[in-house]
Amino acid sequence: MPFSALKLHPDLGRGLKELGFTRPTPIQSEAIPPALEGKDLLACAMTGSGKTAAFLLPILHRLIGKSRGKTRALVLTPTRELAAQIHEDMNDIAVHTPLTSAPVFGGVGMGPQEHAFRSGVDLIVATPGRLLDHFRFPYAKLDALEYLVLDEADRMLDMGFLPDIRRILRHLPERRQTLFFSATMPPPIAQLAGEMLKRPVTINVQRQSTPAVGITQAVYPVPQEAKALLLLELLKRGDINEALVFTRTKHRANRLSEQLIRGGIKAERIHGNRSQAQRTEALAGFKAGKYRVLVATDIAARGIDITALGHVVNFDVPLVPDDYIHRVGRTARAEATGDAFTFVAPQEENELKAIERAVGKRLPRVTVPDFNYNARPAAVLEVPIAERIAAIRARKSEERARAKAKVERRSAHQAAELARQKRRPR
Repeated sequence: MPFSALKLHPDLGRGLKELGFTRPTPIQSEAIPPALEGKDLLACAMTGSGKTAAFLLPILHRLIGKSRGKTRALVLTPTRELAAQIHEDMNDIAVHTPLTSAPVFGGVGMGPQEHAFRSGVDLIVATPGRLLDHFRFPYAKLDALEYLVLDEADRMLDMGFLPDIRRILRHLPERRQTLFFSATMPPPIAQLAGEMLKRPVTINVQRQSTPAVGITQAVYPVPQEAKALLLLELLKRGDINEALVFTRTKHRANRLSEQLIRGGIKAERIHGNRSQAQRTEALAGFKAGKYRVLVATDIAARGIDITALGHVVNFDVPLVPDDYIHRVGRTARAEATGDAFTFVAPQEENELKAIERAVGKRLPRVTVPDFNYNARPAAVLEVPIAERIAAIRARKSEERARAKAKVERRSAHQAAELARQKRRPR
């Protein structure tokens, strides 16, 4: 079925054609018609299935022709990166319409976001925490809201946002159309959906624990200490051209990116301790080809849309199968193809078995010819927590000592100056 069969506004059709979209994905085919009719939706769809357009297109279609100057649509999403991506997608799709949107998330100034509220952009894409920050002020009124989207609802649960969602709902009109999207449907999410939706159309486009069809999955058994060297080897051999690489912790992301750079690979990292400007630059640089490798924690597992991403590497095996699905879903998006490699140390075999049970098959094992599996890098990737704490304490102690010495020098200078003033003849 072509997009033209959905009878979307011609201006949206022009935007889709210029983006190269000719046929809707399964979630778009099933979600758009009932959404155009004004029905609530409860959709279970995996990352990379095209669900952003599945909720944007019907909302934009219904907004065209309405009076302007009031915010009529709100999309709630768990991360800054996903909010920025949805805002970008909206601008691309609606390029031939007068409709406007604004991202509202933390890590940046509130001034432009306040302006978006006051001017009444048509659609706001927000993270829960920053939206609640704005709700403390009288300008942040959404009394004209007609459309609400909750995207990545299960990720909201993982990040502890459900209480914030319920607080946000108290600021919104009860009469609205609500579109509810989640990759999985744990009981707390099902309960929230029951509270928010009225006689929803339910859509489940695929079994929730299955990666996208176009993903080629492989397991690389390797000692924990040799993982960084194996990644460098695959990059230098050309087995991996560019990759989004997931680590378990922010500390490991920092250390791995440093080792890759020392090995001659252009790399950057993205995680919760990086500023919004740093995260934006890292992602933009990776998309533009400035960096071959973007090392990330699970903050990037959803909501980052990178066209034609060839490889996702699980440097650390995720602790739960759902995280594996979301990570590898960064490649093979919207029915494309891609490779997902998972580095598995002996101590991670139990987590791998849980993933294999979830995906319903044993993943192929790969051994790299001529790679020295007994090699160890000069720098240790994982510094023990006790050593890290000791180093932080030593650094802070040194900073305090320098500050104390500076104060003492200033006091001595002031005392000497006072003594000189007393000795001056009157």
